[in-house]
Amino acid sequence: MKIPNIMTANDAVKLIESGDRVLIQGGSATPQTLVRAMVARAPELRNVEIVHLHTEGESGYTNPDLRESFHTKAFFIGGNVRKMVGNTVDYIPIFLSDIPSLFREGYMDLDVVLVNVSPPDKHGFCSLGVSVDIVISGIERGKKIIAQINPKMPRTFGDALVHLNKFHACVLVDEDIHEMKFVAPSAQEQAIGKNIAGIIEDGATLQMGIGGIPNAVLTYLTNHKNLGVHTEMFSEGIVDLVEKGIVNGSQKKVNPYKIISGFAMGTRRLYDFMDDNPEIEMNDIAYVNDTSIIRQNPKVTAINSAIEIDFTGQVCADSIGTRMFSGVGGQMDFMRGAALSKGGKPIIAITSTTLKGVSKIVPSLKPGAGVVTTRAHARYVATEYGIAELFGRSLKERAQSLRDIAHPDSREELDKAIFERFGSSLMIK
Repeated sequence: MKIPNIMTANDAVKLIESGDRVLIQGGSATPQTLVRAMVARAPELRNVEIVHLHTEGESGYTNPDLRESFHTKAFFIGGNVRKMVGNTVDYIPIFLSDIPSLFREGYMDLDVVLVNVSPPDKHGFCSLGVSVDIVISGIERGKKIIAQINPKMPRTFGDALVHLNKFHACVLVDEDIHEMKFVAPSAQEQAIGKNIAGIIEDGATLQMGIGGIPNAVLTYLTNHKNLGVHTEMFSEGIVDLVEKGIVNGSQKKVNPYKIISGFAMGTRRLYDFMDDNPEIEMNDIAYVNDTSIIRQNPKVTAINSAIEIDFTGQVCADSIGTRMFSGVGGQMDFMRGAALSKGGKPIIAITSTTLKGVSKIVPSLKPGAGVVTTRAHARYVATEYGIAELFGRSLKERAQSLRDIAHPDSREELDKAIFERFGSSLMIK
């Protein structure tokens, strides 16, 4: 298939004009060649607004020296832009499932969309590969779509396919997809993984992200049967379970026998596993994170992380006090979807302390901390010391349950705080 509108990256980004709003495809698919070319045009541009989910790699558009050229509004804060929040980067709090409606319903017009896609098939369809999430809705509504066509991008299916005729400029690249290296889980994370795996039932549908705790959970599922996956994102921890037949999707009611996700991050092993694999569907995040879809699958087990949790069950997952750290993301989409699923288990998984030994289970959240999951939505909280079940528990009972899974060195202080707040003595384990 002949590719139209081929040009250099420098020429392609000339489609960006001062005052434009530009959506950048995120995660491991961040189109680095186009981003660098756009940043190089800074002297010619003024007041270009950049929007994106969390991105990987270079983010030169956040450089304070370029503030007259670019400013960023992030729907989720990644490590590459975190230091610039409050400077050249602002944060938009929003459920991940709601972001596509910003574009589709005209709340946020998009002038340009930068994407990283696979080469076209014989019918002219390229694939968005490892990141479909919000970018497919951006492509639908964007006025100008600039694509870097990249043989390193795995070809995935579902909502990932976009025809060449949607692209106003095509740049041929041979660029490695960002890899997130596997880090072995710590002893704490392994203990949490074992605790969580112990309450995952055969036939469950899993939602989990990346990192030490999700990886640890997956390593303890080798004796489980007929698991499914419906998740906003995944990493290569599931590959072994798929190859062993443990994850097969046979019990799912929606998209049975399919792994449903919005984006993926891992190493080349994961991307090769995804390439041309009809078992995997990468879909619009408005569908993936829709609670009315999530709840239809059986025993949805959603595993999400937090920064701290107070002993009534309020979960802060996006900020450290007033300092924004990440974002709302899809936590509530799946916490609620799992709660509504028959036999579902919404789980908050945290180590009991920070790396500095400060308890993450606290009497009250830091001033200014954001509540992502409310106390009414919190049902299971897992640490390395066990699992607290909060559903149907009073405030006092919740405080006791959470105190019992806190680090031993923190429990005396929590006991005092519980007594001060609730007055009556509690059973101490």
